[in-house]
Amino acid sequence: MEKFAELKKAVESVEIVDAHAHNIVAIDSTVPFLNCFSEAAGDALSDVPHTINFKRSLKEIAGIYGSSLSLHAVQESRQHLGLESSAAVCFKAAKICVLLIDDGIELDKKFDIKWHRNFVPTVGRILRVERVAEKILEKSSNGTWTLGSFMEIFTEELKSYPLIILADEVFAFKSIVAYRSGLAINTEVTEKEAEEGLNDVLCAGHPIRISNKSFIDYIFLHALKVARSYDLPMQIHTGFGDKDLDLRLANPLHLRNLLEDKRFMKNRLVLLHASYPFSKEASYLASVYPQVYLDFGLAIPKLSFHGMVSSVKELLELAPVNKIMFSTDGIAFAETFYLGAKKAREVVFSVLRDACVDGDLSIPEAIAAVKDIFAENAKQFYKLDVSSRYSDVKPPLLSSFRAEELYESSKDVTFVRIIWIDASGQHRCRVVPQQRFYSSVQKHGVGLTCACMGMSSTSDGPAVDTNLSASGETRIVPDLSTKCRLPWNKQQEMVLADMYIEPGKVWEYCPREALRRVSKVLKDEFDLVVNAGFENEFYLLKSILRNGKEEWTPFDRTSYCSTSSFDAASPILEEVFASLQSLNIAVEQLHAEAGKGQFEIALKYTDCFRAADSLIFAREVIKAVARKHGLLATFVPKYALDDIGSGSHVHISLSKNGENVFMASGESSRYGMSKIGEAFMAGVLNHLPAILPFTAPLPNSYDRIQPNMWSGAYLCWGKENREAPLRAASPPGVAHGLISNFEIKAFDGCANPYLGLAAIITAGIDGLRRNLSLPEPVDGDPDILKENVQRLPVTLAESVEALEKDSLFKEMIGEKLLVAIIGVRKAEVKYYSENKEGYKDLIFKY
Repeated sequence: MEKFAELKKAVESVEIVDAHAHNIVAIDSTVPFLNCFSEAAGDALSDVPHTINFKRSLKEIAGIYGSSLSLHAVQESRQHLGLESSAAVCFKAAKICVLLIDDGIELDKKFDIKWHRNFVPTVGRILRVERVAEKILEKSSNGTWTLGSFMEIFTEELKSYPLIILADEVFAFKSIVAYRSGLAINTEVTEKEAEEGLNDVLCAGHPIRISNKSFIDYIFLHALKVARSYDLPMQIHTGFGDKDLDLRLANPLHLRNLLEDKRFMKNRLVLLHASYPFSKEASYLASVYPQVYLDFGLAIPKLSFHGMVSSVKELLELAPVNKIMFSTDGIAFAETFYLGAKKAREVVFSVLRDACVDGDLSIPEAIAAVKDIFAENAKQFYKLDVSSRYSDVKPPLLSSFRAEELYESSKDVTFVRIIWIDASGQHRCRVVPQQRFYSSVQKHGVGLTCACMGMSSTSDGPAVDTNLSASGETRIVPDLSTKCRLPWNKQQEMVLADMYIEPGKVWEYCPREALRRVSKVLKDEFDLVVNAGFENEFYLLKSILRNGKEEWTPFDRTSYCSTSSFDAASPILEEVFASLQSLNIAVEQLHAEAGKGQFEIALKYTDCFRAADSLIFAREVIKAVARKHGLLATFVPKYALDDIGSGSHVHISLSKNGENVFMASGESSRYGMSKIGEAFMAGVLNHLPAILPFTAPLPNSYDRIQPNMWSGAYLCWGKENREAPLRAASPPGVAHGLISNFEIKAFDGCANPYLGLAAIITAGIDGLRRNLSLPEPVDGDPDILKENVQRLPVTLAESVEALEKDSLFKEMIGEKLLVAIIGVRKAEVKYYSENKEGYKDLIFKY
């Protein structure tokens, strides 16, 4: 066994992502404790003690409680410990770090999803779509429903379940269509057939149970469309279950018509329960259909040990390891979670050990498979970020139940700031009292003039050429996944907002929606996700009186990476760091920069949407903490024309299924990057002049983008060339000769990060579509650059002209939003050309 000691250690130590389970019930619930060991019900329960699973599992539970080996003794131990203590024992032994709960099963005295957070750090929700439909019909089953009226409410309900950082965040939909009419989904079911099916369901009376095949197929297909629009996966019950199921119709091969339907090929589907006894069939489907994934919960621990091992081995016969996941399918009793986790570890060790003995896997490969099967695959599939403040951001809408939970956690809050970033990159907010926020605003938002996206840094009125005016109103709706306490003022909260033109319809001028839209195109067409990490450069200024007038001068006058400068600023920087940590924003490094009183804080890379959100909060924190210390922090690109400029350099990489695919791996490469990475970066380089109005939005931005200032003044790229606007980077830890990401230097702190990233991704998509190649890299010699390389636009006016000539952005960013952006930029050009000293007031705005 010494040979497999490392594998054994990996299996025993890995923390499990339990991606499919159900609620625990109160200790005095009527749910029989025998259901710990079987799917049986009624009279069939009397035979459960004669099953292998019962005899084996009873030993496991008695062992963890230290009780005698009898059902009575185990139940007495549970009563003596109490529910909370016994649950804590079970979950601690199970080592479950994430728990996703399908709460669609009606159980006597079940606890809500939030309760489970007492035992597991991250808890989320799996939404059972059939139960959503049944609850709607139960409200009124008097025959007044039409298919149209039902589907309108059903769609609204599916879309209204919030994706927020609470215990009931929805990570996936789930269907039990196998239980009701089988997996042979009719993908061509008609509205007429569905209408007749609805009438059939209503005629059956209370309690509503949807079992008509046409109707259930219709709502299942519609739920798939909604899931796809939110990029949510769909769990599908397959294989064995309780006797309510016709096992013949639960064979996943019946799903072939659905899997072949082009409308649903982008849906991510997970087949639950190892599809037992159809595990081989499930393995085949996962091997040939990219959208099919597998979960072997319930088969473990309900089968005999040999049966569990055989089932998992059958899944691995064809299915890729990165498509296999585990869940406990725990239900009602904490002991079921412990049993599932314990036996899964034993089974997976046995299966992978045998694979090593047979020569199918090396031990390092088997250890990697352990991490993938128990955690990493589910983290990628369900888009989990266990260390993060929030998960993938989706449009927010909230039910009243969850509103009450949020209100309870925020009773000591006085105000909530609702923040949006306008086309000029300025942070703006509306502030509402706590009670109004939680009673109304969090769901409906607040009204705002449409002119808000036409304002420039020079005026709080809409710029002339934006096509926006005092007429019309949008509403800013809080994205509750971003709501947090102000670290510098614990009696207030802040939340980022999306812009809606009417309920459920995002406004076409919304910057966050622009980033969502282009990110979705990248994902749909190329299955790629952009990761981004920002470097925040800023000046700390202090106020002095000179000749009776206030002037803002540098905090200190030390040099690049000065230790004394860091010492002087440590009280501020430590508070900034602590504040960012409290918001779960990871800092990679910080130091004094080359300018007098200038500092840099680099944020850890993450998916581009979260990176933009984090950048906004980081700016808020830095400015607020500086203000608290009697200083002014500014991100203005060139606050003093005779000193170094400040940028917001962004590092970009591409990932697929959680792996960095920007970097070369095995394929021939000229530059150490993959062909995908090169094409994306070539697209950005090709469109860089037109990207500048998004990333360098002020005339002052071009005072920064100058030769010999390491700000990227020439239209080129280079390997570790800090003079190039695009720098291919190979940070410590990356193998020699490989490129892990590229840095865009022509991005500053006055840019709206959502619009800047949207423009970059748009250009990258064009590079991928056209399979563009990069020219030869350029080194940093100033003379070579000056003589041989074209300058980037030297003014905002020139970059706006380049944007107007580039038709790509009209299609991808949206014509109306683009017109507004260009109108705002032209207003900036006009004002600052007439007011040469106007840039000095920018420090109060950025």
